[in-house]
Amino acid sequence: MLEHLPEWLGASLSGVRAGAEHLTIVHPALGIGFVPIVLSSPAFADWTEMPLRFTADGAGVSPPLAWDDVPPATQSLALIVEDADSPTPAPLVHAILWGLPAGMRTLAEGAIVADAATGETGKNSYLSQSWLAPDPPKGHGEHRYVFQLFALDCPAADLGDAPGRGAVLNAMAGHVIGAGMLTGLYARGEVVG
Repeated sequence: MLEHLPEWLGASLSGVRAGAEHLTIVHPALGIGFVPIVLSSPAFADWTEMPLRFTADGAGVSPPLAWDDVPPATQSLALIVEDADSPTPAPLVHAILWGLPAGMRTLAEGAIVADAATGETGKNSYLSQSWLAPDPPKGHGEHRYVFQLFALDCPAADLGDAPGRGAVLNAMAGHVIGAGMLTGLYARGEVVG
């Protein structure tokens, strides 16, 4: 949807950014002092450009992910992907998965879809239960797409049908014992770097 904004409008909004300080991983309700989890993708390195395949300008599928061991007390995992640079008051949510098994260490390409086999899929900012492919406005500059993995010391809560970021955040409050982050970059029609 943002890809349809005229380039002049995208450029005029270039200073309007949600900000990394509003990402889920730094929300005060989650506390501090998590055990770090190394989150990565075989498709791109941390702080590098995401391949076109995973964006609205390509196939629009979710990228593959992998992570190292989680804290021993982990009972479930949750993943939230947000655009820290969306021209909105809060980061745009690109994906929510919760109830992932504690023993899981990878997520296959294209796995973030409604009725995911490995966990429950929440609603992205466009109210869809799937991967919202990056689609920054032309002229807006580089966007940071932040993949945030959370290890929880409790089983997945029953959050009903396709909850949003707020419901997942409330369910995770006080239960995060480990977290990892991976940042992919993308800018429509511009060189990232």
